Amino acid sequence: MKNEFKDLFSSHSNDYVRYRPNYPSHLFEFLSGLTAARGLAWDCGTGNGQAATELARYFTNVIATDPSEKQISNAVAQENIEYRVSTAEESGLENSSIDLICVAQALHWFRHSEFFEECRRVLKANGCLAFWCYELAEINPVIDACVYCLYSETLGGYWEKERKLVEEGYRNISVPFNEINHPSFQMTSVWSLEHFVGYLSTWSGLKTYINKHNENPLEKIYPELKNIWGDEAKKEVRWKIAFRIFRK
Repeated sequence: MKNEFKDLFSSHSNDYVRYRPNYPSHLFEFLSGLTAARGLAWDCGTGNGQAATELARYFTNVIATDPSEKQISNAVAQENIEYRVSTAEESGLENSSIDLICVAQALHWFRHSEFFEECRRVLKANGCLAFWCYELAEINPVIDACVYCLYSETLGGYWEKERKLVEEGYRNISVPFNEINHPSFQMTSVWSLEHFVGYLSTWSGLKTYINKHNENPLEKIYPELKNIWGDEAKKEVRWKIAFRIFRK
């Protein structure tokens, strides 16, 4: 039976390519050092291929899957990456074929028990599963407070219930493999105000709000954001990454 999934991102998949932050390269370097071989990695819930392109630097081949055809069509093409439209729970991958599975900012959309069984099936012996998500952006206390007001007050009732798992940093998800210790990771970008607002526009809760009310709350808070942003053209934007990794 074909898996149902909540496709909240296809209508602005181009914006995902333009505005989402990049994961740090040393995260993937760390992951590649944990596997006995670097033959084949699976980027599950790949979206626009952001993690897949980094994995491709360390693994001979990468299979990147997503249930959204539109996301896949906007993914970054690379010679050793094969993009496929499939769900996390029914990947179509061969048994015991994968050295590393990565899930970047997508695990909260999966059916966890079924996905972990799929991981057990496709991972090689001693293969690894890594997943992570990131928290709200941090710039400075004044801007952060404005953004948090948008996130929690204006959009508080418009987030999907799965968002709670991201807020918890995935720490309460039970995983049937052996967890591995790891260093901490953080994303950092230097963005203009316009780029930062473009990033906020990719939020799924914002999309839901706009569809219901036919108005964009970002337009209301933009003057305040512009005022507190100040004269500095670009600012450093930081995201803490909640990261977990397991060995089969």
